[in-house]
Amino acid sequence: MKHITVIGSGLMGTGIAHVSAQAGYQVTLYDINEEQLQCARQTIEKNLDKGIEIKKISEEVKWRALSNLHLTTDLSEAVQHTDFVIEAVPEILELKIDIFKKLDKLCRESVILATNTSTMSPTEIGAATNRPHRTIAMHFFNPVYKMKLVEIIKGLETSDKTLEVTKQVAKKMGKETVTVNEFPGFVTSRMNCVIGNEAMNMLSEGVASAEDIDKAIKLGLNHPMGPLELADLVGLDTRLKNMKYLHKTLGEKYRPSPILTKYVKAGRLGSKSGQGFYNY
Repeated sequence: MKHITVIGSGLMGTGIAHVSAQAGYQVTLYDINEEQLQCARQTIEKNLDKGIEIKKISEEVKWRALSNLHLTTDLSEAVQHTDFVIEAVPEILELKIDIFKKLDKLCRESVILATNTSTMSPTEIGAATNRPHRTIAMHFFNPVYKMKLVEIIKGLETSDKTLEVTKQVAKKMGKETVTVNEFPGFVTSRMNCVIGNEAMNMLSEGVASAEDIDKAIKLGLNHPMGPLELADLVGLDTRLKNMKYLHKTLGEKYRPSPILTKYVKAGRLGSKSGQGFYNY
């Protein structure tokens, strides 16, 4: 594995491209939007500079990582020499399936196709291709360059070889991995969604303020972030999509809190929009 292609230069795609390039892979970051790609490169450089500032990396590591990074709006060019693809587009199943169909036609037969998702089925996505045995899910966490965990999820047809290669790719990125048998929400998203949804319901019921709910969970249960600030970081629109999917597949326990739906309708999407449960 020498070359990784990342599809989508949003928050997660940018982070995945960062850790891949820093790990020594040749990385092609693809997006349909040239301006978004340039923003992604600036974000990566900014985060590398932070690493230098806190003495986590050297100047040499920064410039080597940036030299490994290539940007393109041409999908054929993006996958021409790739060994491994990580798709990181929004959590919309139809969009992911459409991209995987295109990737299946453009990529060499040996290329592994991974979807970065917190809830979606690699079995269903892989079934749309001629390589379900080389299709897998990787759940990265935000911010990718800081968070150590990657959940790796096998689909029904995913081969053991694909799983092992994927674990090695994540390890080279400096990540710890857990292997999860496919089930909606995997491990972390199911837990996060339940805790976050209950926190939102408590806020609606006037049990406590957002600040005090988060403080109680951080200090009382030793969570590094409160559930409401975490939801703001993830993006309330993304959390709502996840909740709707889990509600559909796992039942009533995952019905989205009304306040979450209301905030998304109002454009209060969390830190990325400047307002969610907190102001930014």
